[in-house]
Amino acid sequence: MHDDSPPDDSPPGALTRRAATKAVSLGALAALAGCLGGGSRREQVPDPVDLSGGKEDDRGGMVIGLHAGPNGQIFYRDNAPEGRDNPAWFHTLGMGLFPYHFDRREQGWEATAVYVTDYSTVDYELSTEGGDTFISTHTAADTFGDATEMAYVAGSEVLGGMGRDLIPFSSDADADGFVAEHGGELVSFDDVTPEWLRGYMRS
Repeated sequence: MHDDSPPDDSPPGALTRRAATKAVSLGALAALAGCLGGGSRREQVPDPVDLSGGKEDDRGGMVIGLHAGPNGQIFYRDNAPEGRDNPAWFHTLGMGLFPYHFDRREQGWEATAVYVTDYSTVDYELSTEGGDTFISTHTAADTFGDATEMAYVAGSEVLGGMGRDLIPFSSDADADGFVAEHGGELVSFDDVTPEWLRGYMRS
């Protein structure tokens, strides 16, 4: 939904959007381990962390927060990124979080929580550069939501930091509105398979 408040001081070419809902249900994370193949043992689901401060993407090494688009993070049960504790963190979803998740799953790693930027809960901006439209990036801990519960906009005219990406919304209405305005289609977390992603990122 569109923000009816007075315009802010955003730079020319930027459009501010305030999502209608902040009702993202982190309570649903109690079942996340089961959704991700984590078994039946009870465990406390970790909260998302702030990704600012020069953190480098665990798949590619780009500094998070310096580029447009959604960010993500993954916590694993008995494994962690090389050289530090969980979570693994990413500045893209299509080229970062999902490929990393698929690779580690093949190695037997079990994710206990996967978080992505929730554009239903942030004041995001769309900016234009060189004829392309980009969506803003957000790194604060409270800008992330349960990745398995998101509706992802795929194939819209709006790009992330590395080109086309998947733009997540916890509100179906917000996702539908984004597609109506900027094109694309909606996919779920489970729709994003390795095969689907390879085709999508090449198209």
